[in-house]
Amino acid sequence: MAGNIFLIGLMGAGKTTHGKQLAALLQHDFIDSDQLICQRTGVSIPTIFELEGEGGFRKREAAVIDELTRRHPIILATGGGAVLSPDNRRCLHTRGTVIYLHATPEILYRRISCDKNRPLLQVNDPLAKLQQLYQQRDPLYRETAHLVFNIPAQHSCPQITKQLLHLIQQHSRDTL
Repeated sequence: MAGNIFLIGLMGAGKTTHGKQLAALLQHDFIDSDQLICQRTGVSIPTIFELEGEGGFRKREAAVIDELTRRHPIILATGGGAVLSPDNRRCLHTRGTVIYLHATPEILYRRISCDKNRPLLQVNDPLAKLQQLYQQRDPLYRETAHLVFNIPAQHSCPQITKQLLHLIQQHSRDTL
C-alpha cells in the first residue's frame, strides 16, 4: 500500500503507539513530529515552551510538518496542536490520508494524567484543560481528517492497530 498516513488527535490518543505499529505492518517509515523537533533542538518540548513559548514551538512544528508531509511513504504522528495552523491542516489534508484518533477528554486524562512531559497540562485542573483543548481542536481535527477512528475506553493496542489497518485498507479501496 502506497501513500502517506498522518495521525492527528489530542495528546494521549495513541498516535505514536499506533503509528509505529502501522508503519511496521505497512513497511513505511515512522516519524513522530514532536520527537523529531526534540532531536533537532536537543531539548524536551517543555524546555522549548519554557524558552520560546508556545509560539516558538508552533513555528518549529510548522516547518517540520511541511518537510515531513513531502516525504513518501511515511506514517506521521503529529503533535496534538499541529492542526491549530491552517497551513499545517492544508499540508496534512492534501499530502496524505489523515486519520483523527478520537478519544474523549476523560479517556485521555486516565491515560496521561501522570505524564509530566505535557506542558499544556501542567495546570491545577488538567482534566478541565483537556476538555477545553477538545472543544477547541475537535472541529479542526474533523475538518482536516479523511477518516475518524474512535478509540474505545478499554482496548488492546494490537487490536486497535488491526482495526486502523482495516480502516485504511477500506479507504484505499473506496478512493481508487
